[in-house]
Parts: sequence; structure tokens; C-alpha cells
Amino acid sequence: MEGTHGIRFEGTRFWVLHRRREFGPFDYEWSKDFSGVEFMYHDQKFGEYCSAEEIFADLRQFSLPMRVVEVASLTIGMVLYGILNGLPQHLWRELLRQRLDESGFERFDIREEGPERFAS
Repeated sequence: MEGTHGIRFEGTRFWVLHRRREFGPFDYEWSKDFSGVEFMYHDQKFGEYCSAEEIFADLRQFSLPMRVVEVASLTIGMVLYGILNGLPQHLWRELLRQRLDESGFERFDIREEGPERFAS
């Protein structure tokens, strides 16, 4: 895919392309007791959703560009929203597109699932 900015999904994982460089994979997994969702970056936990009143995320340890953190946070939030509300994938992706546009991230294209990388 041509371009300098985007989000690429593959299963539950996604990568953020920023200035032709991919960051990821970002992912989630259910906690062991299935009462919450853990947020992962490169298989390391960076946050957790326990309830609407209790959510935590901190990507500082990875020294990512701020735009990557912002786009990844919006994306993982919309994925979580879709899961918790039983939304079909196409619907929460439409909502993600709207949220990205509203937040000033129009240049981030969303790529459908596939093993291809944005950049080599």
C-alpha cells in the first residue's frame, strides 16, 4: 500500500504506519478470568480494561511517536467498544474512521486484513 500513514489489521492485531514506518503489533487478549481485556504491544501488556470506570493504558515505556500513541489509542478503544457492544467489524471500523477524521487523523488510511506490509 502506498502512503505514509495508515492502520493495518490482521486478525485481532493491528499496526500503525507513521511516516512510512510500521509500529506494532498492537493487540488485546481477555484476562485469565474473562472479566477484563488486556492491551498488548509486541506481546507486552501496556494497559487493561476492567470496567467503564476502570481503564488503564500507558505506552511510555516503548518511546513511540505521539501520533502513533494517539492513533493506536483511538483504534484499540474502538476495537474494545466493538467487542463490548457486539458490533460487526464493518460497523466499528466505520466508527473508527469517523473518530480518526474528527480527531484530525484523516491521513491514516485503514487497510483490511491481509499479510502484506505497508512498507518494506
